[in-house]
Amino acid sequence: MDFEIVFDREEDGRWIAEIETLPGVLAYGATRTEARSKAQALALRVIADRIEVDQSIPDQVRFAAA
Repeated sequence: MDFEIVFDREEDGRWIAEIETLPGVLAYGATRTEARSKAQALALRVIADRIEVDQSIPDQVRFAAA
């Protein structure tokens, strides 16, 4: 399962990383790298929750930055 991370930058300089295909996966960071790491960690938590309730279990998880 591939997930694309979309980035944006706020006026105050913070970075936002979002995985649009996983509702609720949105993370802020002082740097693009920090935002990406936080978004990936949150995405893995969301996927783990889905696995626990037996929903759409992925064989493989990969992230790509846009």
